[in-house]
Amino acid sequence: MAAFFEGALAGYGIAIPVGAIAVLILDVSLRRGFRVGFMAGAGAAFADFLYAALAAVAGGALAQIISPYSIQVKVISGVVLLVVGVYGVMRLIRPSVRLEMDGIRSSGSGTVFAQFLGLTLINPLTIVYFSALILGGGAKSVASVLEHATFVVGAGLASLSWQTLLAGLGSLGHERLSPRFKIAASILGFLVVIGFGLRILLPLV
Repeated sequence: MAAFFEGALAGYGIAIPVGAIAVLILDVSLRRGFRVGFMAGAGAAFADFLYAALAAVAGGALAQIISPYSIQVKVISGVVLLVVGVYGVMRLIRPSVRLEMDGIRSSGSGTVFAQFLGLTLINPLTIVYFSALILGGGAKSVASVLEHATFVVGAGLASLSWQTLLAGLGSLGHERLSPRFKIAASILGFLVVIGFGLRILLPLV
């Protein structure tokens, strides 16, 4: 049980800090409702679960493998965020999208799950984070195979619960806010995503 709580704390530790993924989950929930927002959060949480599992199995070896390519991974992450942000803004400022936003349905949730899974998987900090917790003393009670498994489940469920909360918060505005306000809020969200991308890339210049 102690390993489960260690995993839950680790899951919240990686999920709660506000980043580009959190902003995007709020945005998709605002525009398309709770169901699609939940699938977006589930994709992000599943990525956290996979990285926690990899860290539990391979630990520091994976961190060492990733380390020599940290700059390349950061460049890819930053560019992907810039593309997502710019594409999102460009779509939302088109008049045809404004009409589409008013009647959009919560379809394609499987595609949304895959998109957010991929976006979260390109973040190298997650695997380093979980590896450090398991092998660097941040999760000292995690020792046996069963405890590793319990740790991973705790991390995954904690991440999912937080992402679900974000989806719920975003969906509150789905029924209450006007289409124009939703578009303005989404544009602001995508600008924040662009900011996250620039924050990753500018120190590398």
